[in-house]
Amino acid sequence: MTAITFPLSTTVTVRFRDTDAMGHVNNAVYSSYLEEARIIYWQELTGLKDFAKVDLILAHVDINYRSPAFVGETLVVHISLTRIGGSSFDFSYRVVEKSSNRIVVEATSTQCLYDYEKSRIKRIPAELKEKIAALQARD
Repeated sequence: MTAITFPLSTTVTVRFRDTDAMGHVNNAVYSSYLEEARIIYWQELTGLKDFAKVDLILAHVDINYRSPAFVGETLVVHISLTRIGGSSFDFSYRVVEKSSNRIVVEATSTQCLYDYEKSRIKRIPAELKEKIAALQARD
């Protein structure tokens, strides 16, 4: 298996409201953490700041929980685009606790570009694929 290079990341501090009765981050909250990383990636890729114009939609997410995270911990959410097709692409994520580098979550998601006027998925333009390749080539 090829090691994944993560060109972008963002940090999240675990808040009390993110936790459940067991005292650790609730499983549903991790989807929001992954969304934060997708937003950072998409803004870096497109420069788009107006969310009403974002044509990216989430089709599928798969989260593997490796260890619990707790209030006050700082998590680093790493993101990489690992597959690109004609109309969809996959992100891979690794969420680690910042001070120990302990893996908390590993995840993947599939996204599509969506034409809201025509109510259908649209093809990924060659220009966007080139921008993705350049962003992924970062160290």
